[in-house]
Amino acid sequence: MDLRQLRVFREVMRTGSISQAARNLDRTQPAVSHMIARLEEELGVTLFERRRGRLYAVPEAQYLLRESEELLGRATAVRQTMQRMKALEAGELSVISMPGPAAVLLPALIGELVGPHPEIKATLLTRSSDAIVQLAGTQQFDLAIADHDPARRINADLLHTETHVFDSICAVPGDDPLARAEAVTPGDLSGLPMAALYPEHLSHRLARRAFEAAGADFSVRFFGQFFLPLLSYVAHGLARVIVDPLTAESWIRSTNRPGAVVFRRFRPEIAFGVDVMRPAYRPESLLAHSFLAHLRGLFAELGGRQEPPAG
Repeated sequence: MDLRQLRVFREVMRTGSISQAARNLDRTQPAVSHMIARLEEELGVTLFERRRGRLYAVPEAQYLLRESEELLGRATAVRQTMQRMKALEAGELSVISMPGPAAVLLPALIGELVGPHPEIKATLLTRSSDAIVQLAGTQQFDLAIADHDPARRINADLLHTETHVFDSICAVPGDDPLARAEAVTPGDLSGLPMAALYPEHLSHRLARRAFEAAGADFSVRFFGQFFLPLLSYVAHGLARVIVDPLTAESWIRSTNRPGAVVFRRFRPEIAFGVDVMRPAYRPESLLAHSFLAHLRGLFAELGGRQEPPAG
């Protein structure tokens, strides 16, 4: 018994006629008769009594009609849903990200992609980068986004990883003389109050290394776990901070104090990397594929460059 047989059976029940069902289905009358006969043979039940050239449905046929309506309705719904998923109008997207992009950029990107389609559901969770790598390995997420640390081990058997690299920039108060500089150097910042992530974080280590190489004083007054909150210290004129372009763009999009923080190039260049991970054993949906393409586009707009795969 297959769906074609059930569709033919339903049409015969609706019309009460083999010939009319054949016309409605654009089939020949012998083809419809053959499919009904095959269905009766497979079920081992006579569905119609034939008297004086007319069909009379037996009680068992009424039961089969009710079940057929439900099955065919479900099949139609599944087909329509799959078509909407192909057109990116339905489905589910699950993303886990470090806090920086998750605060502003990723919700905006997800909203642009799925907003016009109410049948799409999206989940965005925020964790630290180390926790993200562990959670991504469970294969429960379509996409995971973490800051890049060469010392962090990512299991290549579980995760497909691509790394996008950005040049860090310097955030200074809007009324700071450095706000008018074309680029900011460690010498410019020597001895000035700085804000930075905790000392163990790669960005902190790289910034301190750049200052030491220039013989400058890396004087950190404010420490934090994430970049975006540190910009509040800058906006109040209390510190300067070396951040990534994703954080800068998040601040620009979300602040109600334009001009309170100014972003300038930092020299020498300090690379900030972002790892985008996809589960190796979770097939990529069309929706996840489209989101990844939009994410790559955003990274490119912000000056990111994708590193070639290792090996």
